[in-house]
Amino acid sequence: MTEILRVEDLKKSYDGFLAVNGVSFSVQQGELKALIGPNGAGKSTCFNMLMGQLKPTAGRVFLNGEDVTGQRPRDIWRKGVGRTFQITGTYQSMTVIENVQMALMSHHRRLFNLSARAWRMYRDEAMSFLDTVSMGDQADRPCSILAYGDLKRLELAIALTHRPRLLLMDEPTAGMAPTARVELMQLVADIVRDQGVSVLFTEHDMDVVFAHAHHIMVLNRGELIADGSAAQVRANPQVQEVYLGGGMLFKEADHA
Repeated sequence: MTEILRVEDLKKSYDGFLAVNGVSFSVQQGELKALIGPNGAGKSTCFNMLMGQLKPTAGRVFLNGEDVTGQRPRDIWRKGVGRTFQITGTYQSMTVIENVQMALMSHHRRLFNLSARAWRMYRDEAMSFLDTVSMGDQADRPCSILAYGDLKRLELAIALTHRPRLLLMDEPTAGMAPTARVELMQLVADIVRDQGVSVLFTEHDMDVVFAHAHHIMVLNRGELIADGSAAQVRANPQVQEVYLGGGMLFKEADHA
């Protein structure tokens, strides 16, 4: 398999406190990999270093074999990394398809052309992305009236517009109803399977993680304590100690 992302001994400290301490891992092409851990484990800090929002104190990040450590978020985005966030960031005053068209104009470097004609640009291409996330029938609806789960689907369509090789998803199902969570992650799994996109995601819903992730990493107090299959992670004594009492890791479920 082709290695898309490699992280080597990544560290981030704040006034001597190590929020991320020596984290190393890789993500392969077409892999759906989860990064889990309790609140404050360092998951978001790690994501922010991968995408360039934070500069590591030490360590290296390689994308397709190229060292991208400390590069600007937009430069990393241009190299094929997309991201979705815990809180959606769509333009509420625009329609669903206009949001995707805006993303396509950015991808094609046409944001300078925001004339009245701009909203006819890339409409067919935008529709194809909306169809991918089962939102084509809502193309002309204002974002302000969408259900939260549909906003999450729209955000995924937007993230896919520049055809990333790696997609970082920070708490993709946060705030969603249980059924909508399952539907969204199945959609992500289908995209990984059909398009060969690699996905690294953080998540608190263990049912979602164990049902869909090919491999799971566990971060605790800034350190990576497990990296393996669902069965390996479930049986790991350190992981059991971290999640002791919750029972959330110990359901007998394999990824789909």
